[in-house]
Amino acid sequence: MVLVYTEINKGRVKKASLECVNYAAHIAQAMGTSVTALVNNADAAQLEEIGKAGATKILSVKNDALNDDSMLLSAALEQAANTVGAKVIVFAFDLAGKAVAPRLAAKLKAGLVAGAVDYPVINGSSMDVKKNVFSGKASAVYTIHSEVKVISLLPNSFPVKLGENKSSVSDFSVDLSAVKSKLTVKEVKTTSSGGMVPLPEAELVVSAGRGLKGPENWGIIEDLAGSLGATTACSRPVSDMHWRPHHEHVGQTGIAIRPNLYIAVGISGAIQHLAGVNGSKTIVVINNDKEAPFFKSADYGVVGDAFTIVPKLTEAIKKFKANQN
Repeated sequence: MVLVYTEINKGRVKKASLECVNYAAHIAQAMGTSVTALVNNADAAQLEEIGKAGATKILSVKNDALNDDSMLLSAALEQAANTVGAKVIVFAFDLAGKAVAPRLAAKLKAGLVAGAVDYPVINGSSMDVKKNVFSGKASAVYTIHSEVKVISLLPNSFPVKLGENKSSVSDFSVDLSAVKSKLTVKEVKTTSSGGMVPLPEAELVVSAGRGLKGPENWGIIEDLAGSLGATTACSRPVSDMHWRPHHEHVGQTGIAIRPNLYIAVGISGAIQHLAGVNGSKTIVVINNDKEAPFFKSADYGVVGDAFTIVPKLTEAIKKFKANQN
């Protein structure tokens, strides 16, 4: 049995979770077994979507305490894994996956590979899993020999595919009485994305750095992102100077992303920034410094003044889309 943890965020199933269900279904088919998904506080439409992604059975939990506490969530997943006899457990390599997967692996004495980027190769009772290493400059294959295996999947590694599969849904009650949580939630602040796709799930991203010279100039970045239907991001210095909110910071110490298109404006391309974006399918760099390191990693580069180029690019995109209608 393959167990997969799926999350609901702002009224919808997270794209990363649907990727995980697809991934789990691929593993289950190779193993000759099926997929069970565990989800908390899901409605009928969300349960149906998880089924279409490949889950044969869904364990539906209703417990608000699981939303904020990784200790409680790992205990709930341990109970689910033991109930269904899970041999493989799949997470997204996101905030919840980073917090819960290691805890669960320790509880189940399971081998863990975090941030997988390809389907595993099954060799009898062992499993070879590929992941990126050295800030994405290389890849390595890890072999898991333990009876139970835990894998977290790097978001945006695979497209989401929904079929006509229908799953059976069962209510699942968890006993958390033995868990002594050390976490107290005093306040919850929700960031507003203005309708944009969250960065970890975004397929189109427009990002900028200190080359924008100040927060008052960010309008050209927002206009370009708006014309593409993209999400905005920034480099670390920009978030440190409070030009942009910290949840937009991409890089080694920020959010790691893998969009189909990443447009970097006025960003030099330090190794710490590249570590968070080098999984992008296509990178476009706009910078007035022809010696900027980012050009070495770019698929397309434009040397010139961003304040001239970006508005013209936005205008061209709007004109192109208008002619398509």
